[in-house]
Amino acid sequence: MDCAKGSKVCLATDQFEKEAEFWWGTIKPRASEPALTWEQLKTLMDAQYYPQDMKRAKEQEFSRLKQGQMSVTEYATKFNELIRFAPN
Repeated sequence: MDCAKGSKVCLATDQFEKEAEFWWGTIKPRASEPALTWEQLKTLMDAQYYPQDMKRAKEQEFSRLKQGQMSVTEYATKFNELIRFAPN
């Protein structure tokens, strides 16, 4: 969503459901604590929902990706799905 930088955390966390909503309730800053920045929230979410071993597996999947029997569209979709895990 295109929104003010200071609103990103509130907008994102307002969309959480089920497990994510419970997780957020356990880690969100209390009233007396400073609010999280967008970068801090992304780091926390990555640690919670994209463990390092999963990232490595996706990185390896990307590095071994070949078109094979996939159509160009299927290959492009898979490439775009995995590119975020590529180190460089």
